[in-house]
This record gives sequence, C-alpha cells and structure tokens, in this order.
Amino acid sequence: MDIEVKNLRKNFGSTAVLNGLNFRVAKGEILGFLGPNGAGKTTTMRVITGFLSPTSGQVLVDGRDLLDQSVDVRKKIGYLPENNPLYPELRVFEYLRFAAVAKQVAQPDQEIRKVVAGCGLRERVGQGIGTLSKGLRQRVGLAAALLGNPELIVLDEPTSGLDPNQIVEIRHLIRDIGKTRTVILSTHILQEVQASCTRVLIINRGQIVGQGTTAELTTQAAGRQRVEAVIAGPEDAVGAALRQLPGVASLELRVAPAAGETALTLEAEKTRDVRRDLFDLCVQHHWPLLELKVSAVSLEDVFHRLTTEQPQSVTATTATSVTVPVIPHS
Repeated sequence: MDIEVKNLRKNFGSTAVLNGLNFRVAKGEILGFLGPNGAGKTTTMRVITGFLSPTSGQVLVDGRDLLDQSVDVRKKIGYLPENNPLYPELRVFEYLRFAAVAKQVAQPDQEIRKVVAGCGLRERVGQGIGTLSKGLRQRVGLAAALLGNPELIVLDEPTSGLDPNQIVEIRHLIRDIGKTRTVILSTHILQEVQASCTRVLIINRGQIVGQGTTAELTTQAAGRQRVEAVIAGPEDAVGAALRQLPGVASLELRVAPAAGETALTLEAEKTRDVRRDLFDLCVQHHWPLLELKVSAVSLEDVFHRLTTEQPQSVTATTATSVTVPVIPHS
C-alpha cells in the first residue's frame, strides 16, 4: 500500500501544528517518523489514520483520497495510538473480540487466533488486561491493530515506557509486521529508528527537515569534519579563540575532565583541516593539547542539528547543506 501526503496543514485555532508536509511511503517500507516532543508527529499520525481532518492538503492511500473515501480507506489501516486504549477489566480474548466486531471483521474468531499467534499472546488470551505488563499490553494493542489484515500499520510511540527487554521484543514484532505490510512508526527514540526502519523522516515544528535512509542522512551530514579535544587552558579564552578559526561551523564546550581544562566538540568545513589550525592555536597560546580525535557523525548528531535550527526542507537525495550557527557559551 502506497501513502502520499500532499501539502498537509493542520491548525488548532490560530496555532499552526503542521505546515505543508509532503512525503510518500512506498509499499513494504517501514518509515521512521522522527521528531522532538511537540514537533507534530502525533497530529500527523491522527490525520493519516482519519482521526483528525486536515485544515488543508491531501492524504492519498493507493491513490484514493482519505477524506472522500474515508470508510473504505480506513478499513485498510491499523492504528496503535500513543496511549494504548485498552479496557483493563476485559480479558485479552474479550477485548480482541470487541475490537473485531467494531471493525466488522468477517471471521472474527479466525482473525483473533491469527493475530494472537503472530503477537505471541497464545498463553495470555484468558488473562485480564489489567494484570498484564506494559510490554504485553502493547502486544494486545498491536494485535487489535492487525485485526482485519490491514495493509498499513501506523504505530505512535509503540515502545514508550517499556523496559529494555520489552523494547527488543516489540522491535522484533514490528520487523515481522513490516515483512508483509507498510508501517509508519512515530517515535522520538533514535535507537528505534536505527533498529527497525528502512527509511527516516525527521519533522520539526510541523515541517519536514530531513528524510532518507540513516546511512544517507549521516553521509549528508558528514560534509563537515568533527573533532573532539581537551585543552589545558581557561574555558573562556579557549572558546573565544576557537570561534575565530576559519571554517568553524559549530562549537560546543563540554564538561572538562579536570579543573583548568577545556573539553570541546568542534565542527568545521571539510575543505580545511581544522586539526592543524587547532594545534597551531594551542602552540601560539602555550596551551597543552591533551586530547584530539576525529569523531564520526551519528544519527543523533543529524537529529540534533536538524531539530535545533529553523526548519528547512532537507533530503538525502539533494544533499542540501545545513548551516549550523556557532553556539555561544554562556
């Protein structure tokens, strides 16, 4: 199932939450929808699943408009909201049967047996939902989303609040689901995207600021040289001097390992080897250079860079450079 979102906007009163989103999800993809809290992830999920109407724009599911053919299109969508809407007084089987009837599933008992097996709940069907762990409750929510054999599964923060072992179990389940369906996974946890998703879309302040595979995004960001250093010198003086070096794009002063030392992370354009400039600066000021190393750019670095700037559309295919201001130290 292909999903296409065109110029999607959503306002709540005078507040614009989504500001013209455009993206496409191909059949069989697991798309990681990544962004900080308040970026518009949940609102996008609710619009895509038909729970909210957009202020303007379109959501096309296999070419069919979600608003024009809402009932038919939504039958093909399974949705697990951020707050899993379970009834703790019901047993697992009772809840799934209720969900199957509400979805008008043709053969509810057969469907329930299938999703129970797929979600690893065979031994829990007679257990009260209120007695289940958070991880097992998420499995019940996933099972309910899978009833009716939907072609698109939308998961909003599916591992929120889980312990590390439960997170690994849900990751495996999501990857299994993604083998036969299109999956959109909303999260602010970077490890979830790297472990589960085939492609990443980063949203900030209601706009898409980056998209591509994790490898494409980190390669794009690697247009800069990133070094970490520890200098035996006063922080204020070291910081002021480093900001004057040619080609410096960003500077972050970190907690130093000892008094009288300055620890820092610096990024500069790759056209200039900033290590030589940094070394010469230390010699000039008689500051011993205690540590110097080049560090790789991670998805966390990309996420931080794209979500702490003013939004601008960035894709891995266009490899548009992103300007990062020098960060002053206060």
